[in-house]
Amino acid sequence: MDKGQRARYLTRIKKGILAECVLVMLAAVVVSGRQSGKEESRIVNNSVLSIENDYIKWVDFTVSYEALCCAYDWDVRSRGTEHEICWVELLAYTAAKTGGQFDKSALKTMEKAAKALFEGEKTLDELTEDLEYYSYYREAYDAAIGGLVGEYEEECEDGSYEQRYGLKGYFPLARGFDYTHYDDFGVSRSYGYKRQHLGHDMMGLTGTPIMAVESGIVEALGWNQYGGWRIGLRSFDGKRYYYYAHLRQNYPYAEGLAEGSIVTAGDVIGYMGHTGYSAKENVNNIEVTHLHWGLQLIFDESQKEGNNEIWIDIYPLTRFLSKHTQTAAKVEGTKEWKRTNRIVDPAVERYMQENHLTGNELTESNR
Repeated sequence: MDKGQRARYLTRIKKGILAECVLVMLAAVVVSGRQSGKEESRIVNNSVLSIENDYIKWVDFTVSYEALCCAYDWDVRSRGTEHEICWVELLAYTAAKTGGQFDKSALKTMEKAAKALFEGEKTLDELTEDLEYYSYYREAYDAAIGGLVGEYEEECEDGSYEQRYGLKGYFPLARGFDYTHYDDFGVSRSYGYKRQHLGHDMMGLTGTPIMAVESGIVEALGWNQYGGWRIGLRSFDGKRYYYYAHLRQNYPYAEGLAEGSIVTAGDVIGYMGHTGYSAKENVNNIEVTHLHWGLQLIFDESQKEGNNEIWIDIYPLTRFLSKHTQTAAKVEGTKEWKRTNRIVDPAVERYMQENHLTGNELTESNR
């Protein structure tokens, strides 16, 4: 090998070593970035768990109607006893144990755990100490259903109020109005652009009173070309955004409802219709009268609008909420309906006090 060949050979070796060093450094940066970003993405029984930048980015809410009923019954049954059971924690334990599955076997797992907790044989910490995903499911399920059960006062026939504990979230339609529904979450939609149906449709009659599922703040009100006349209601903790769409033409909302209004669970907030699918306001382009209602979970404000939105299947939840309906009475001479008996929700009172509000923000039916 002459001097020229030797020089070229050494040059190639140096370049190879340099390239290897660069690749090693890049790999170190990638690993370090993943660790410092606190990003976690795992698959458990086909359910994706995704946590990035310290907040949850996806929730596959697979809790069945039967599981909701079972966990709720244990919560109410154990209230005031030595070993109280929180329904959210019981559901989270079951999901962490089964990988998010809620079949018959999972219900047996839940019952066994509930009995052990109720009888003092086990503590929640003992049951969950080896469950890697319990904290994820606990936070995710609290965001989905955490505001629906608790203490409240309910108005009696004589005008007095009685203390209650249990389901304080309400079915989205007034009691006594006919409806049909089925699980249509995720089916395709073609108006405007191809997309999935990210809510739940309840078919009924035009003018059916629409009720607030949970107490909260009216965050959006007005026309949307996809949803027609619609209402966006945000829970006080900011985790849940309830979306009600296709409301009645000409008279979509309850009297006095406005952006910023504070409503109590069970208040009449609007009326069923079939508006939407038009850039022009107040148009009936939906063929079948129905309420589209959806539930968006928000762990970080960046998820409110855009590509990171989390909408969950609420068909089982809708069935569960039928346990707690509110009647409404027609206001003579108007198109208005009002709830027939009021409740006092501590969440409303707490929010009013914390924000130094006077009551002018409350809806008419809650004053």
